[in-house]
Amino acid sequence: MSILSFEELSLKDDYALSPTQSQDSDTDSESDDNMKVNKEMTVAEVYTQACKLVGVVPVSYFIRNLGSPNMVLTHHGLGPLGCKALAIALVSDMHINTLELADNHIQAEGVKYLLELLRANFTIQHLNLSNNHLKSEGAEHVAKMLLDNISLKSIKLSGNGFTDDDAKHFADSLSANSRIKELDLSHNEFCEKGGEYLGQLMANNEGLEVLNLSWNHLRMKGAVAFSAGLKVNTMVKHLDLSWNGFGNEGALAMGEALKYNNSLVHLNFNNNCITNEGVSMLCRGLEYNDTLRVLLLAYNSLTVEGALALVNMLKNTPKTALEEINICNVLVNENFVNLLEIACLEHPGLDVQYEGVGGFMAKKPPKRVDPMKVIQDYLDSRKLRLWDFFRNIDKDGTMRVPVTDFRKAVQHSTIPLSRYQIEELIQRLDHDGTGIVDYRGLADTRKQMMRDHRQQLKKVESRQRKEKQKSDRILKTFQSAVEAVTPRSSIIISPGGAKEESSGPQPFSATPLSSWHHIMSDRSRYSVTNLSNEHVHLPMPGGTSPYRPTSSSMRSYSQPNLLADSLHSAPDQGVFSDPDMNHSELSPTANSLTRSRPALHAEQPKSNAKTKKVKKRKPKKRLEKVSKYPRHSLK
Repeated sequence: MSILSFEELSLKDDYALSPTQSQDSDTDSESDDNMKVNKEMTVAEVYTQACKLVGVVPVSYFIRNLGSPNMVLTHHGLGPLGCKALAIALVSDMHINTLELADNHIQAEGVKYLLELLRANFTIQHLNLSNNHLKSEGAEHVAKMLLDNISLKSIKLSGNGFTDDDAKHFADSLSANSRIKELDLSHNEFCEKGGEYLGQLMANNEGLEVLNLSWNHLRMKGAVAFSAGLKVNTMVKHLDLSWNGFGNEGALAMGEALKYNNSLVHLNFNNNCITNEGVSMLCRGLEYNDTLRVLLLAYNSLTVEGALALVNMLKNTPKTALEEINICNVLVNENFVNLLEIACLEHPGLDVQYEGVGGFMAKKPPKRVDPMKVIQDYLDSRKLRLWDFFRNIDKDGTMRVPVTDFRKAVQHSTIPLSRYQIEELIQRLDHDGTGIVDYRGLADTRKQMMRDHRQQLKKVESRQRKEKQKSDRILKTFQSAVEAVTPRSSIIISPGGAKEESSGPQPFSATPLSSWHHIMSDRSRYSVTNLSNEHVHLPMPGGTSPYRPTSSSMRSYSQPNLLADSLHSAPDQGVFSDPDMNHSELSPTANSLTRSRPALHAEQPKSNAKTKKVKKRKPKKRLEKVSKYPRHSLK
């Protein structure tokens, strides 16, 4: 067991003495004298003396397991003072590798002591501080710890009440620390703003391989911003995003990220409020991903349609690396099982977990056709009137006939009505039960049909408008997230870039929600360098060779009076100039090409202006005379 001298302790003691210790300062001075006398002590003795100093009860488990590489001290109720005594004892312990301190209520004050410990101890590589009520103040101390420490490889911070503003501390510290390989931030309170900071963390960190963000609130903007950071990340292999409420918008953004990310191997997307539409959007990105092996989609709002979308993607994507898909809460049908067998022939190691066979396709019940509309369409197709159809039974033309006669007339006609539709029609036309059918209500069918049609159109337009607003909102969020994680002067060069050029990924076309994808693809096609290769060939006067301007700014034609000035400014503007060409060759009268209207800024002589005015006035007077004396003008 290692030996430690109290004079070697370098922890800063900012802790104020407890009331019992302040009342007996003489006892503290005596204990200090005793420590000076005992120059060298074991780690167990140091821990015992430190517990006496801070006024806590020693943990016997810690004393019994000294020298073990894994120190598990969960649920021991250490508190800040117990954590301080533990830090004093572990300053020079070179055996410990993993320190488990979950659920000890150490708070932010205890993190300060651990910070001092990790500055002196370089053997601790794994630290668990979950469920310790660290809050925002503790998040700042943890961020400092991550910046200063060079030995930690994994840290667990689950259930510490971190908020959106705290996510910025982790994004800043981990952007400069590439030694942390595993980070657990589950069961916290990160929302939309926190998702934006975590997206920056994903874009800037170059060492993180395992990230757990389950049981947070990364919805809408947070989900889209995080996916934008994942798009350019090249290190994360295991990602847990379960219980976050990504929704279909987040599934759309995640599918876009998976098209370019080539490092992710395991994705946990359980319970994220994803429907069949969201799974279809996710499959659009999985078609171009060749690294993801495990996809967990359990406990989402999926039915047979979503399951069929997944298995069809597997069947049509021979390069996919998926080995496990979990949709354990979905009942599938025989069609899914048959398609899965075909997909397993192409991918022998594939394992799809589903609840069982017995599901059915969710279809809307067929809409019942209005019998009044059937009669109206029948009459319109034959160009008949109502009275023409019922005149054999309605001799008086009152448009009121007995029920029995009306039923017989409709049954013996060629109108495609069933027995149930006929009875429904009679009930509507004889709603009082008088036994007389008033078929004047059929005359109003066309008006009602037009009103229903207009109402249906309004509903469709309203739904399309809402979808467009949602698409625009997602587009703005994604663009702002991309700008936040990417320098403005550079284009995102993601590992999937070459993949896009070779395979030519198609844009999402499932719903109008995905129409914004076109903006983010093929930027280089419209670059300025490609447009600069287009030249405008103009013939030169005097049989000279045509010039070819090198800049797109020379496509506009110059005024004739400015040509002389352009010869002097040609070297600056990149205009072709010929030393043998004189000014007379470029004059307006020498060449038909340059003969055009005079320059706008050229001064015109006053006499010409007057003659023009006179010419304009004479025709007006003549027109007035002609209109005044039409007979004399004809002579």
